[in-house]
Amino acid sequence: MSLINVFSVALPYCLKRLEDGTYILLNRKYKPLGFKTREYVNYEDFPIVHRIKGITKRVAAQLSWKGSDNIDAIFLYSGTNPTRNIKKLNSYLKRLKTLSRLKIDLPF
Repeated sequence: MSLINVFSVALPYCLKRLEDGTYILLNRKYKPLGFKTREYVNYEDFPIVHRIKGITKRVAAQLSWKGSDNIDAIFLYSGTNPTRNIKKLNSYLKRLKTLSRLKIDLPF
């Protein structure tokens, strides 16, 4: 069994917008946060999507590592793990701070 670090499984790499307008937070393996499988995951089969309030083109550009205003796929860091470079890590943490301030609708 190979080892994988917590960063690549449990922290967000990107936010993907689904057809119904909800978002799913994906890890570096394009699996929902916390999933550590190589199997295909149909996102709609799990209660892991969120209706995130306030994602506009401006907010998407703040969250995107390259300043992209694409609200359908927002990548928080490039393919390289930002923990390998303090400047990239600090930049990623700033984007996480922005993300953490957004509100989500709860189903109850």
